[in-house]
Amino acid sequence: MFFNEKIETMSRGDLDSLIEERIRYTVKYASENSPFYKKWFREHGINPSDVRTHEDLRELPIISGKTMREYQPPESTDFQFRSVDWREVFTLHETSGTSGTPKAFFLTWQDWERYAEKYARSFVSQGFGPGDRVVVCASYGMNIGANTMTLAAREIGITIIPMGKCTFPSRVIKNYKPTGIVGSVFKLLALARQMKNENILPQESSIRRLVVGGESFADESRAYLAEVWGCQVYNTYGSTEGTMCGECTDLGGLHVPEDLVHLDIYDPALKNFVRDGDCGRIVLTTLLPVGGKSGTLLLNYDTEDTTTVITRKRCACGRTHMKIMNPQRESETFWVAETPFNRVDVERGVFQRENMEYLTGEYEAFLYGGDDEGETILRVSVECLDRDKCDRKAVEENFLRTFFRYKPPLEQVYAEGMFKIIFNFAGLRDLEFYRIKGRPKRLVDRR
Repeated sequence: MFFNEKIETMSRGDLDSLIEERIRYTVKYASENSPFYKKWFREHGINPSDVRTHEDLRELPIISGKTMREYQPPESTDFQFRSVDWREVFTLHETSGTSGTPKAFFLTWQDWERYAEKYARSFVSQGFGPGDRVVVCASYGMNIGANTMTLAAREIGITIIPMGKCTFPSRVIKNYKPTGIVGSVFKLLALARQMKNENILPQESSIRRLVVGGESFADESRAYLAEVWGCQVYNTYGSTEGTMCGECTDLGGLHVPEDLVHLDIYDPALKNFVRDGDCGRIVLTTLLPVGGKSGTLLLNYDTEDTTTVITRKRCACGRTHMKIMNPQRESETFWVAETPFNRVDVERGVFQRENMEYLTGEYEAFLYGGDDEGETILRVSVECLDRDKCDRKAVEENFLRTFFRYKPPLEQVYAEGMFKIIFNFAGLRDLEFYRIKGRPKRLVDRR
């Protein structure tokens, strides 16, 4: 099943030609309509007409969220990234602002149509179609995800149940018999526990597919979620900047809508792009169809997320657009003894299947500098279904075995006593993040 079969199954040669046509048009549009890029091209001595190919785009300087904040109020008198007249701005949005002043984005109706198409392609590739009823647990508002999915559903014939959060009453499941839910791993696990407490078995409900988006997750947590609900769990990756990549039924990575967003992978220093198969930072560029308009477009924008290109070959599902691994947030990667590890590495250890006989899956971890020079402590807190019945030794052993399997250099410094991992077994709703508003931070550096 395809939403836009002609584009989604285009040969690699034709797709690359289309991409380069859109690169040329997008760069020209930016140079003529974006106050920031008009100045940016001039200051860097770049002739926009010289940017004609994929390789030319890679030669341009890279910008970041910090750059965007510097060219909007209060740092600037106006929003320098706005590239249409106010009369053509349909909606405006802000990012969460977790790393500073929220970044402002201006969307035209054309932007919304392109955003919706990206999500529509993902929904269809995951088997959704006319007659499906999908509960959207993402928030509606300045965050664009929920609205984009709702617009995408309109194009497919899906009925949206816009709950906005996963703490909805069980009558929604019983009365409307939704066939899918969009939410995070943890919200969907909590919903399953709520349903079980009300004598509704998730595996016997009307739900046939789950879509997880908004944050990276471990394969182990996805597998457990699929087991609890008795259905397939699909992954999506999206952002206000316009990425919107989706996993298909092949479950072998996320397809990038290459005709609508150009995605390159750079080394951590953002000096050179890496080869397919190597991990690096996601750098994206908005791609406009010839004649199109955009309220905010970005060229070579550092998303601060990391991933790997898996393949550019035709997928088993028939799609030809490249596939990437589930991206991870660079802000959730920390270093100990010159070795990086991510929140997902901690999550992988928590969600070992044997552990889930005792745990809810909720966790938080903190890094501390010890009293001795060079010593680092990782404190892992897990939420127990019943603290008195939890096999703490088994949970610890399962975690350590898994964590060190993927991070062997850390096992050496652990054995030397310079890196310690201690565990805290918490009761229901006793974790620290329950007392703090906003999205839980599950790995925090307190060194």
